[in-house]
Amino acid sequence: MDTHSRSFAKALSWRVTGTIDTMIISLVVTGSIKLAAAIGLTEVFTKSLLYYFHERAWLKIPYGRKTPA
Repeated sequence: MDTHSRSFAKALSWRVTGTIDTMIISLVVTGSIKLAAAIGLTEVFTKSLLYYFHERAWLKIPYGRKTPA
């Protein structure tokens, strides 16, 4: 079972990747570096929290897990 700190670290590393992607897409769509950065900074917080809670919820779901031998 993952610890809370591991789930948090995984959320942060994934958000760095996702935020870079969001900022690039935002820059292409809007043409504004400022707006792309604002969108990226906003979503890094909201999606990090959502991922953390999603990860913790899935730890409670036994679907697809193998029991240790």
